[in-house]
Amino acid sequence: MNPLFINFIYVISAALFIFGLKMLSSPATARRGNLLSSLGMLIAIVVTLMNAGLDYKWIFLGIVIGSGIGAFAAIKVEMTAMPEMVALFNGFGGISSLLLAWAEYHQSRELSVFIALVAFLSTFIGGVTFTGSMIAFGKLSGKITQKAVIFKGQHIINAAILGIALIAAGVFCITSGSTFGYVVFILILLVSLGFGITSTIPIGGADMPVVISLLNSYSGLAACAAGFVISNTILIVAGALVGASGLILTNIMCKAMNRSLANVLFSGFGSATTADAGDGPQGEVRPASAEDVYYILEAASSVVFVPGYGLAVAQAQHAVKELGDLLEANDTEVSYAIHPVAGRMPGHMNVLLAEANVPYDQLIEMDEINPRMDSVDVCVVIGANDVVNPAALDDESSSIYGMPIIETHRAGTVIVLKRSMNPGFAGIQNALFFAENARMYFGDAKASIQALVAEFKND
Repeated sequence: MNPLFINFIYVISAALFIFGLKMLSSPATARRGNLLSSLGMLIAIVVTLMNAGLDYKWIFLGIVIGSGIGAFAAIKVEMTAMPEMVALFNGFGGISSLLLAWAEYHQSRELSVFIALVAFLSTFIGGVTFTGSMIAFGKLSGKITQKAVIFKGQHIINAAILGIALIAAGVFCITSGSTFGYVVFILILLVSLGFGITSTIPIGGADMPVVISLLNSYSGLAACAAGFVISNTILIVAGALVGASGLILTNIMCKAMNRSLANVLFSGFGSATTADAGDGPQGEVRPASAEDVYYILEAASSVVFVPGYGLAVAQAQHAVKELGDLLEANDTEVSYAIHPVAGRMPGHMNVLLAEANVPYDQLIEMDEINPRMDSVDVCVVIGANDVVNPAALDDESSSIYGMPIIETHRAGTVIVLKRSMNPGFAGIQNALFFAENARMYFGDAKASIQALVAEFKND
């Protein structure tokens, strides 16, 4: 096929990627943006496969196996397990870039300095992404401890590993054509796999949304470097877009937590996830029954739902949507306040509420809802802890001090749905639960909301 025609199609694919990414910035256009980007990738793959000299049997075998795994995962994986699946996909992207660079180098040992450098980047970043994502998957799924695993000399060891990798990169760039160069390449590969573990395992579960976003960016950067290795324009462009968008999202997540990326990576935040529920603020808890909450909601003019990970665990999004519809039928203004780091991955709450067909215009970002909070009659906090904890505003000794929160404590009444008084991911107690305007509605979120729906229907 004419190279000019292939590059022309690649330009079209890249344009579809960019427009798709732009549409992902709004819940109203996100699905179409995803489809547009997928179409761009499909076009790029088809045109690439039309190149001469490819061994199609292995390619089609890979397509069949990959499509089968993808379809199985899409059908079987529950919404609560989406963060784990995203972590796995990031890891697969990283290991693919690593293997691509390795295969290309194995076939042709004589590399220019530039190609040797990008082969190093693809291998090193890909390896870090793979093992780092596996650690993130293990933490999110509970297969390994969610606490930050701090080991002695952690920063020194990680700095030493990084230094070894950089030195090895320099040696590899000038000896890539020799047997010694191949040994150095294998050393780089092993070091990258080890660095992914030692750099991710000290990060606590509370920081996993940021880590997932960062690993997503890494997978894009590794793919971009792999594109240079095999001289594939669309892989360079697609990898650069994923890498850049991941970095932007990581920056947004860090701002939402009022922390720097270095602080996330090196502070071991979340290591206190096993803190005793008896630590921190104490006071009188005011439990409420379904009937009590019904009367409060029935009299409210405005209700704001604040979802958290507990909503995902209980799969309560459809029940919440039904309750929201009943409230609107009762002439109540209903909104859903979304904190940028609510849940276990970026956009987790948006995905859940979209699944329940909650109208996009009812999803309100934190910065928009907070100025209106004094005029809100009732806030219903569903399985969210740290993102509504007033300690972030007024307790300088708190580990989350300075983190922007949804200021539900300023609403007329706060209904908190929780199974128990256990602290959230950050491992600290929440003064909101003891506030005079707060009522604790204990139980499974889905069953609790369904009980409220029954109260409205029986009225």
